Amino acid sequence: MPLSVLDLAPVVAGCTPADALRATRRLAQHVERLGFTRFWLAEHHGMPGVASSAPTVIIADVAAATERIRVGSGGVMLPNHPPLVVAEQFGTLAALHPGRIDLGLGRAPGTDQMTARALRRSAEALSDDDFPQQLGELVGFFRGGFPEDHPYRAIKAVPGYGEAPPIWLLGSSGYSAQLAGLLGLPFAFAHHFMAQNTLPALELYRRSFRPSDVLPAPYAMVAAQVIVADSDEEAQRLAAPTALSFLQLRRNNPIPLPTVEQAAAYEWTEQDRAFVAQRQAGQAIGGVDTVRSALATLLEQTAADELMVTTMVPEADARLHSMTLLRGLFGEADLPQGCVAA
Repeated sequence: MPLSVLDLAPVVAGCTPADALRATRRLAQHVERLGFTRFWLAEHHGMPGVASSAPTVIIADVAAATERIRVGSGGVMLPNHPPLVVAEQFGTLAALHPGRIDLGLGRAPGTDQMTARALRRSAEALSDDDFPQQLGELVGFFRGGFPEDHPYRAIKAVPGYGEAPPIWLLGSSGYSAQLAGLLGLPFAFAHHFMAQNTLPALELYRRSFRPSDVLPAPYAMVAAQVIVADSDEEAQRLAAPTALSFLQLRRNNPIPLPTVEQAAAYEWTEQDRAFVAQRQAGQAIGGVDTVRSALATLLEQTAADELMVTTMVPEADARLHSMTLLRGLFGEADLPQGCVAA
């Protein structure tokens, strides 16, 4: 089972985005030594607790600080960016780090609607209904194939043209799952925040899949929240800050990732605890035995080809320790593997 990481460069209360980005680089180096397959950065905007608003920049930094692990986006929110810009940016990354860059694409804004409008400079571009057209343009800039009468036919993405990194579609519903299947692309599902949709979306992806020159058979990755510690109690202690952060986000009050002490001091109501329990259902949080059992169930139910983990804890050393314990559950690995089809 290939193991991979999704990181949001969490900004802990009392720390700075610079601290978060240094921690992200350190995490990438650590999981590369452990033999993880890929390290992806998410795109979020306007969130005090997340420093990954510019994943392409962080990808460049992480790829330069590592040697073998694949580095990519989980993902670039395509409606926020002109496809030509994405092609040029990822063409540049692929030129700098041949064979190591992934381009994961999503259709959500990754922020609120006003921020999305500021990113796109147009209210008319707020709909995601034109995502297939944007994706088609992006592929056209990478590979050519625009129709004769297409206005962009003469445009070349430099770098980019002829050097497309592997393209993945990301999703938390059936829309991207079905599109990925119809296009014959690998698919990554966000189980960590939409667990109730995981199995229907994966079933739809596999049922819709059509072999392509990119991928001969379906390849599905599941992203889950995984926190492994030396005991169940310690893992729950480490998970509480993320739970509190999500709780405040739900109340339209985004905050930096609280410390463990801040989360412990918070006065949790029964309603709060119910919300947290619902969010953590289906995730893997606990000691080694607890996480082993949770992941065995998840992987059996989903038949995932690859597991991607996100570990949002405020203590950097605890995050590294979690990855080390997780690696031990899956045995040794020397080199990245898994789906790398272009």
